[in-house]
Amino acid sequence: MIFWAVAAGLGLATAMVLLRAALRAPQDARDARSLQVYRDQLSEIDGDLARGVLTDGEAAALRTEISRRLLAAADSAGDVARTAPSGPTGAMLALVAVVVLGGGAALYLAIGSAGAPDMPLAQRLAQNAAEYAMRPGQAEAEAMIAEQGQTPRPRADVDPQQLQLLDQLKAVLAQRPDDLRGHELLAQNMARLGNWTEAAAAQAEVLRIKGAEATGSDHAARAEYMILSVNGYVSPEAEAALRQALTLDPREPRGRYYSGLSAAQAGRFDLAYDIWVRLLNESRPEAPWVSAIASQIRDVALAAGRPVPDIPGAATGPTAEDMAGAADMAPEERAQMIRSMVAGLSDRLATEGGPAEDWARLIRAYGVLGETAQASRIWTEAQQVFADAPAELSIIRQAARDAEVAQ
Repeated sequence: MIFWAVAAGLGLATAMVLLRAALRAPQDARDARSLQVYRDQLSEIDGDLARGVLTDGEAAALRTEISRRLLAAADSAGDVARTAPSGPTGAMLALVAVVVLGGGAALYLAIGSAGAPDMPLAQRLAQNAAEYAMRPGQAEAEAMIAEQGQTPRPRADVDPQQLQLLDQLKAVLAQRPDDLRGHELLAQNMARLGNWTEAAAAQAEVLRIKGAEATGSDHAARAEYMILSVNGYVSPEAEAALRQALTLDPREPRGRYYSGLSAAQAGRFDLAYDIWVRLLNESRPEAPWVSAIASQIRDVALAAGRPVPDIPGAATGPTAEDMAGAADMAPEERAQMIRSMVAGLSDRLATEGGPAEDWARLIRAYGVLGETAQASRIWTEAQQVFADAPAELSIIRQAARDAEVAQ
């Protein structure tokens, strides 16, 4: 009830101010012009007297007359200010009140919630943090995506001899569990195969053996493997590994990239934006995390209310001129233009290569065109090209899923 009383009072006060300004403004302007004319005439009398145009008597008489008119005009302006027109005032006040108060009340009833408690920013951030802390753990997330059939699949185009060697390495490590180099090789090769769960397990052994000598890069690698094993989800365990990585090395780039991803998943787009923009500014354009950030920074910037940063070399879609030209084309011409652009992108990637976003864009384009065989071919090739860049490969994998050529 208090809310409605305060809202009604504020609305009525606003309506009165608007009405008063509407009624007073024209008359006030006319009065001001009249007063200024008389003041100018008074100031000109001395000049006319000095030039001999007026005698002393004429000047005195003229001053008296103009002063009288100036006082009369000032009194008239005061009367107008004290006495507002009575005719349209009631109708205008009623109209303004209905529009301001009625419209505001109707809008609030449609989208507002008068009984909702206050939600200050600090309280909302604390609530989000508490809810994020209760998110599923790594094992639970792996079980959930396995149940949904979305577990990342290892590469299929692997030399059987390489798989045999890895099986032999596992057998050796079962007998020599403290073999640091063996676990490092296992983690690296499992990551190249896209077997992220086994890569994370092997990297955990690396950390166990190294103990206090483990580096920030070691912890960041384990966090990365854990995150990629659940399709980019940052679990509490992965977040803890990221914190450890950045504690040991605050400039560790993979740790910073995935920390930004974790912040975005927690709804803290402002933190994600700051982390990623600083990382972009300190990185070379060909760094693998640059393309990963480039594919997401626009959405993060918009959610954070920040400007979208310029990323040299980042992939872009058709220009505004391309889109405008396509809109004026016949369907057959438009399809031909799109196919021409896709063919150009495909040729460039085949001859010069390109960032992960270009590969993802090409796969999606083939999917939209219904050319799933071409999309599948590009996806297979991308897995080979980006075998040593898991962050970039995850971007392309999502595009392959969108094109329905990967699971």
